[in-house]
Amino acid sequence: MSENDTGTTQQKLKVGMYWAASCGGCDISLLEIGPHILELIEIADIAFWPCAADFKYQDVANYPDEYIDVCFYNGAIRTSEQEQIARLLRQKSKSLIAYGECAVDGGIPALANLKDVPGIFDAAYHTNPSIDNPEGTEPLPISECEQGELEIPEFYDQVLRLQDVVPVDYVIPGCPPQAERVWEAIVAVTGGAVPLKNTNVRVAVFDKSVCDECPREKRHEKITGFKRPHEVRPEPDWCLLEQGLICMGPATRSGCGALCIKGGLPCRGCYGPSGEVEDQGTAMVSAIASILDATDEETAREMIAQIVDPAGTFYRFSMASSHMKARK
Repeated sequence: MSENDTGTTQQKLKVGMYWAASCGGCDISLLEIGPHILELIEIADIAFWPCAADFKYQDVANYPDEYIDVCFYNGAIRTSEQEQIARLLRQKSKSLIAYGECAVDGGIPALANLKDVPGIFDAAYHTNPSIDNPEGTEPLPISECEQGELEIPEFYDQVLRLQDVVPVDYVIPGCPPQAERVWEAIVAVTGGAVPLKNTNVRVAVFDKSVCDECPREKRHEKITGFKRPHEVRPEPDWCLLEQGLICMGPATRSGCGALCIKGGLPCRGCYGPSGEVEDQGTAMVSAIASILDATDEETAREMIAQIVDPAGTFYRFSMASSHMKARK
């Protein structure tokens, strides 16, 4: 219970956080709201956060439906367990937030969609030089062992976004989301500034591109070749893309403050496709094509061949929301 401005007590909000197929950075980023964490403690209690406290799935199952006021679900969905918990948290939460780029657009885990399951298992359990697996064992959903039947989560054919499995009320993109955007979303949702069940509405982000936040000068010069960041020291005030560095700013949603660019590095695209585009990779290819200094197809092909790992570059964070989605 907490006391409001009128001196009366009110029930604290119940907040949840879950970590699915992701690196764990989003769990840490929630703490980057700094002093605001004290404000959050004043108005909310943790109802589920396995990374921070010893919660069990059964604890959540025992909650009444919509017991959790706001649940932050970070990570993509790669296994049956992650889907099961997504459905459970949807049932138990008034507001379910896709938190971070893995939950929103698949993130880096979704690059695995370019491979099939046998190929992934071959690399993970057989041909990897650090693997010692002489019996060629692979994980199975159900295995018989001396103690009885052992069941582990099923490994899905592709990585899915949270919204591919359950309705999502809000999304906060980023790898990880910036603290300012996180706090804006918390205030908007917990303060009642926006209604519940706003399916797939983006909160506390901008629908412009990173280029709109970028302070560098656009000289509208053509690209004559491509370089990697370790190969060149770019001019400090000139557009990085025009200098031949693959900067994903034209195709990436703003909201990060162009932090990488201000630090002298090209945008990686971690906020996903901007509101102006449907497919981040396609939009980036179009942006490059418009400023490529090539008058014939052969020259264009030679220049494009200089881009290392185009799929991994253009869809690093958004494969699961792209037109391709997965290898067929």
